[in-house]
Amino acid sequence: MACRIDIEWAHAVARSELQHALPRRWSHSQGVARAAGALAGIVGDDAELLWAAAVLHDVGYSPDLALTGFHPLDGARFLRDQHGADEQLTRLVANHSCALLEAEERGLRRELEAEFPPHDNDLLIDALIYADMTTTPAGNPTTPSARIAEIIGRYGPDTLVGRFIQRAEPEIMAAATRIEQAKTNQPRYG
Repeated sequence: MACRIDIEWAHAVARSELQHALPRRWSHSQGVARAAGALAGIVGDDAELLWAAAVLHDVGYSPDLALTGFHPLDGARFLRDQHGADEQLTRLVANHSCALLEAEERGLRRELEAEFPPHDNDLLIDALIYADMTTTPAGNPTTPSARIAEIIGRYGPDTLVGRFIQRAEPEIMAAATRIEQAKTNQPRYG
């Protein structure tokens, strides 16, 4: 069943938390939302939910919200606790782009899973991974391979984020392949 989301609210929340404090992160979030919007035909009735999750996925980086230092968890808690956001939305934000693997690296996997179980819609999960991993930090289109390489280059291969993204690479690439297939009317969902 599709989830109705107020996309103007989602945009306003993301903008207020990121635009001034983290303008590059805001540019990235807007680019991810554009990429998600381009997938509306694939996700159908869940297009608004996907778009809202895309624009809000990095809200937990806001300095005012970064309580654990793990942005998916911090962002989802903020959306749930301060805004009473829909559970489907908070679960997507909390678990975006293979976040469980990073949570494991940080010793937060049980906490993340207990509060925000992974979303059960594989198509939405893949679409959000795809939108995030095909958008540069500046908000421009890229490929998943180039995005992964950029993340490793920025953080370093032996850092927590570098280890996480290398572990996540097979799933990121598989999600990208499934979305590309869906875009060419060869979906593997259902």
